[in-house]
Amino acid sequence: MVGDSAIMGTKIIPTRSILGFKNPRVFAAPIPNPNFSFATKRLNDNKAALRVMAAIHIENASKLKSLKGIDAVSEEELKEKGFLGLRKTKLVCTIGPACSSLDNLEDLALGGMNVARLNMCHNSREWHQDVIRKIKKLNQEKGFCVSVMIDTEGSQIHVVDHGAPSSIKAEEGSIWNFTAQKFEGLRPLTVQAHFEGFSEGINIGDEVVIDGGMATFEVIEKIGNDLRCKCTDPGLLLPRAKLSFWRDGKVVGGNNELPTLSAKDWADIEFGISEGVDFVAVSFVKDAEAIKQLKNYLSTKSSDSIKTLAKIESLESLRKMEEIVEASDGIMIARGDLGVEIPLAQIPTVQEKITYVCRQLNKPVIVASQLLESMVEYPTPTRAEVADVSEAVRQYADALMLSGESAIGLYGQKALDVLRTASSCMEQSSRAENRQTSLHQLTLGVSLPDKIAEQICNCAVEMANNIGVDAIFVYTRNGQMASLLSRNRPNPPIFGFTNESSTRMALNLQWGIIPVLVDLSDDMEANIEKTIDLIKAKGLIKRDDAVLVVSDIIPTSTPQIVFQSIQVKTIV
Repeated sequence: MVGDSAIMGTKIIPTRSILGFKNPRVFAAPIPNPNFSFATKRLNDNKAALRVMAAIHIENASKLKSLKGIDAVSEEELKEKGFLGLRKTKLVCTIGPACSSLDNLEDLALGGMNVARLNMCHNSREWHQDVIRKIKKLNQEKGFCVSVMIDTEGSQIHVVDHGAPSSIKAEEGSIWNFTAQKFEGLRPLTVQAHFEGFSEGINIGDEVVIDGGMATFEVIEKIGNDLRCKCTDPGLLLPRAKLSFWRDGKVVGGNNELPTLSAKDWADIEFGISEGVDFVAVSFVKDAEAIKQLKNYLSTKSSDSIKTLAKIESLESLRKMEEIVEASDGIMIARGDLGVEIPLAQIPTVQEKITYVCRQLNKPVIVASQLLESMVEYPTPTRAEVADVSEAVRQYADALMLSGESAIGLYGQKALDVLRTASSCMEQSSRAENRQTSLHQLTLGVSLPDKIAEQICNCAVEMANNIGVDAIFVYTRNGQMASLLSRNRPNPPIFGFTNESSTRMALNLQWGIIPVLVDLSDDMEANIEKTIDLIKAKGLIKRDDAVLVVSDIIPTSTPQIVFQSIQVKTIV
């Protein structure tokens, strides 16, 4: 149906009609339902085009609004560093009191923040609403592309609060009272538990661990539901900290009768829908059912696609990890809470396994918790922290996340700078040493069109790496082919052109993809010609740059034909 000559390079000649193809030779074969074609073109030189180049740039100036979806930060980075200098690893920042002003948020966006995370454990809905609207204002007025994620509190975890607006130091040997009694304000050496039955099954001699090891206490007396505890490992108690109990080196307690999503979580999700958030991260997922339930609910409540992320942070979620990954739209590896339930020495291998499974199943994965923990208080990270960040990048995680470092830390902007610099450095090193990890390719597609799209993306990335193109352009409405390209971790960056705003914001979390909002038509050649011409007018692409083009655009005028193709174009 198609000859051996599947793909040939195409030269792009700028003319008054954006791209002038003088007597082009096209070799393509549409195949009915579903169908793809490998298109080949040979274009004759058109010297006359050079004489009208100035006229084209004037014409294009009025069209640049069609490409307003390329974010300002990527545009500047591309101008400064070129295609291969673009950072591939995405950066997530938790927003808190230390960085919630409009100026702070703008600084984080300029520093490379791709996703802003709002932890619903903290602050009021009014506070979160204010932050979300500031981010959307910056996106609209400053040309940023920052997605918004809300992170549910979860009902299984025990939450405690000391009543102070900031952290309190627990000194070694001090005696503290942990109680479920409700009180307002601050009581000296007293911590209020969020869950009334927090002390059920807890014995004298058990350990109380705060926030995965920030501070540790020993239970010395049990008075009704209250616990009197002695601080054995001093540290900071943050507002609304997380609590766990240990006995003989193992986690105890926990109420498996509680649902994954509490009434408060559902109310927070409704709030997120009304504010147009892009991601919902679900805490303490026990199995795939809660994720499926939430995805079904979101599909009925919002016309925009809100992506559901599952947090892997317990033994239960680890045992059912693959089914949870398959059900979700992405994964967050919450290493702090996970480190409470498994031996610390296992964290690196567990992180690598989860990251690998997510790549196999084509789901974005965020490595979170304590990446640069020392920078909550100090302006410079430890060398071990930088090595930890670099290892996550080497494993090809889609994104890295700051928690307390940005939310309450003194040096949130510097912490983001460290993530950005360390990520870029490791990416460059990995590419220079050809350290692209081999991925055992699972076939994900069930239908023939999905299988075709998957194989096209696998071949496209191999081809892009082998011939050394400068960039990959993918034209997509639902983001699937862009995601499949990202899964293969190509050397060149991926520009994901889409006409769907929700697709653009979702792709913002995926490795190596620069999502661009642009008007798309059924005419793929017109899409390619228009976007390349407009990018040229912005000065983002230059003579002799080569781009590989793929698409999953389905012409609405011919519903029985699906055109999927690979093309290579050289800019002239």
